[in-house]
Amino acid sequence: MSTIDTPGVDVRAWPVERKKLTPKGEATRARILEHTAQLIYRYGVHATNQEQVRNAANVSGSQLNHYFPTKEDLVLGVIEWQAQRVLDFHRSEIFAGFKDFDDFRTWINYYTADERQYQSYGCSLGSLASELIKTDLGVRDQLAAAFGQWHQVFCEALERLKIVGRLADAANPRLLATLLLAAFQGGMLLAQVAQEIAPLREALTAALDYIELFSITG
Repeated sequence: MSTIDTPGVDVRAWPVERKKLTPKGEATRARILEHTAQLIYRYGVHATNQEQVRNAANVSGSQLNHYFPTKEDLVLGVIEWQAQRVLDFHRSEIFAGFKDFDDFRTWINYYTADERQYQSYGCSLGSLASELIKTDLGVRDQLAAAFGQWHQVFCEALERLKIVGRLADAANPRLLATLLLAAFQGGMLLAQVAQEIAPLREALTAALDYIELFSITG
């Protein structure tokens, strides 16, 4: 399994299985996570408190404690929720599993067609990670696993291109997948700072241009 090097972290073992909830319970839990993610993205982890979460999600203190007994539990839930949104999107019919280079261009166009796209959920996982790695919360392994799964989406796509003869044997899918993920995260950060989408477009286009140097035309 090709993933970002994360010693001691098995991306296949995360998210950890949890107790099955009723449909109503799942809806409540999801609502809490969605609103918490929005609050954290806006105010940061430390500035987000239980009262804000309760008010935003319209739940009681006992409900919040039932699903997330500690703040660390809540943050772990947000990581999983954010990661799942990213993974579901990248595995959706829009890209059909990234079967060719055109799918990668579609992916780039999606994130760069709208000048406001740098504010989308796609960068929120990176923003969350950049803050959390500076805290004392024990969530590093979960963050590493989340990014490892995202990395795997790209790695599997590049592996498929090699299998069908579209990518040269000299190409290393793991390294090229890391390049794509790094270009996305770095480009998103630069786009947020510049308040324009151009840095993201340039970073992703440059990364794909490099990968296409390994392409094989039939």
